[in-house]
Amino acid sequence: MPARESVTACDPSRRDLLFHGAAMVSLAAFMPMTASAQSESPQHSGAEAVRPFRAQVPQSEITDLRRRIGATRWPEQETVGDRSQGVQLAKLQALVRHWGTDYDWRKAESRLNAHPQFISNVDGLDIHFIHVRSRHPNALPLIMTHGWPGSVFELLKVVGPLTDPTAHGGSADDAFTLVLPSIPGFGFSGKPKSTGWNPDRIARAWDTLMKRLGYARYVAQGGDWGAIICDAMGRQAPSGLLGMHVNRVERSATLPPEVAKALRAGEPAPADLPADQRMVFDEAREFLNKGFGYAAMMGTRPQTIGYGLADSPVGLAAFIYDKIADWVFTRGEPERELSRDEILDDITLYWLTNTGASSGRIYWESVANPPAANVMVSVPVAVTIFPGEVYRPPKEWVTRTYGKLIYFNRVDKGGHFAAWEEPELFAKELRAAFKSLR
Repeated sequence: MPARESVTACDPSRRDLLFHGAAMVSLAAFMPMTASAQSESPQHSGAEAVRPFRAQVPQSEITDLRRRIGATRWPEQETVGDRSQGVQLAKLQALVRHWGTDYDWRKAESRLNAHPQFISNVDGLDIHFIHVRSRHPNALPLIMTHGWPGSVFELLKVVGPLTDPTAHGGSADDAFTLVLPSIPGFGFSGKPKSTGWNPDRIARAWDTLMKRLGYARYVAQGGDWGAIICDAMGRQAPSGLLGMHVNRVERSATLPPEVAKALRAGEPAPADLPADQRMVFDEAREFLNKGFGYAAMMGTRPQTIGYGLADSPVGLAAFIYDKIADWVFTRGEPERELSRDEILDDITLYWLTNTGASSGRIYWESVANPPAANVMVSVPVAVTIFPGEVYRPPKEWVTRTYGKLIYFNRVDKGGHFAAWEEPELFAKELRAAFKSLR
């Protein structure tokens, strides 16, 4: 299909793929070593063991990365004066120049290793996670999940505000104990060798992990794929899951039928749609037509695109940087929200763990094994809408899938990577969201 054709020109089967795929998105340990941190978790042996982990990438891998960066064959400059053809050459070259010279991965490793990290085999796959216990008694256990193209790096800034709220404007009663897992195929978690690791299976694995760590009662939080995994947990409603918070809402589960039908068919918005809801409709159509190509590729051919992501660090950087730039609050200018090193920490983690292909397979898994239709989330749910998020539905749409909506708030800053962009505001929202569940 020619690239210039839009979703409205697609045949019905491909249009359905684009619509449902967008709804899902918008939709092996690298080196286990002895860690100094001591876990207070229940003791397990054999397959259920919780093993200390430290990130320590061999220097040869970093040297090879710089060699590859130096050997980059660049394309010609884009033929437009904006981002409509993708990441602009000058902007990417400036980022890559810093990556290949001054950027220091060891500082990123130190930030990871400043927190207790572990590996545990869950359902046959090694899961990497950060586990930070609050010093405050009665802290609420919280499992919090990143998305794509993110990683546990996007959550590190909220560790302090959430586990030690008294040092960040909160009270001891607001404290959380955190479990921050890496999704299968991402970061230092194992890469599935067979199919089936869709959000439903990951959700079951997360419940197993929390109970293995001794948490009979806990809450869950997520954005992007983390929110989709939370939704799966909320549908399964395992014993002990008190509730959940999301900062990204599932499009397909919340659009009114007449709105969803118009989007699928490429028709105008329903005539009786209020102005604020028409804006949401228009933004959804814009995303489906112009912002969804990355997910269509990974939802259908993650292996094909994976070869380039595994072999070219600049190709990987462009692919990830493009979506970070698209989804931050400061659209197109991610360096106004995040430092260059923060962006490169995330990109470099994907490169050093060679997870460009494996992380993309969650899109394929969700297309191949979508969740059951019309199954509502049955646990209490809190929602925060950040103004830079891709899909910002009204409250009345949100209640279509969250029947027990206990908290709904719109804030005035922050984008898709809310914990990364606005950690203090994000932490404040979580304190308010879960207050009634303590």
